[in-house]
Amino acid sequence: MRRTFGVARLLLATVELVSLTGYFMYTLSVASFAIGNFFAYFTVLSAMTTVIVLVTAATIALRRPRDPAWLDMARVMITTYILVSGVVYAIIVWQAASVNYSIAVPWSSQILHFWIPAFVLIDWIVDPYKARVPWRYLAWVIVFPVIWLVGTLIRGDILGWYPYFFLDARQVSGPTETVLYCALIVVIITGIAAILVTATRIKWKPRTGTTSMSLTHPHAQPTSSPAPRPSAGQHKRHLKRSRTGT
Repeated sequence: MRRTFGVARLLLATVELVSLTGYFMYTLSVASFAIGNFFAYFTVLSAMTTVIVLVTAATIALRRPRDPAWLDMARVMITTYILVSGVVYAIIVWQAASVNYSIAVPWSSQILHFWIPAFVLIDWIVDPYKARVPWRYLAWVIVFPVIWLVGTLIRGDILGWYPYFFLDARQVSGPTETVLYCALIVVIITGIAAILVTATRIKWKPRTGTTSMSLTHPHAQPTSSPAPRPSAGQHKRHLKRSRTGT
């Protein structure tokens, strides 16, 4: 079964790499789009990182019986990032449609923003080999998004271009709204990461004989069926043998 996870992750990484290439080719068809801006998108950076982590996770799954702790943490991070990318992109498309503004969503963008996040999330949830991730690691999940936000705001102020409208104070009510958007994104990232960490504390164990343990804490003790009580006749025969010494 572990080899199946490894092969599935390789296939998923391949699909994501093809989608990234397709998305890059699509942006080249837009005359007003600068190639350098392609790598400014959080979706693109998180997708590139996801490909690396998926290939690494697949290789380890094919060679080792267990994943190292750092890999589980890396998977929490990339799963959080691509889920946030999908949520933010869906909100942008919905908001544009509400004001009768059309946003093109090519096949590559659909895969990057919706399908890949869904399958990576499923991989994390159903993977029985993931270890219990400590809560203190949540702080590390925020590091990359904060660095990206600060760098993007500085770059946008210099070039006058931002990858997302809410980062540009000119497209919203002002700097205060931009800060509120950024704070909301940090909250969403923390919340999603917390859910993924919680998932490492819930294990599914199939029933084996009379012992079962399902969707419980990893350190919980299995519950067994109580031993049957002897009947009245068996109890009397046992007392009789005890008195006769047999």
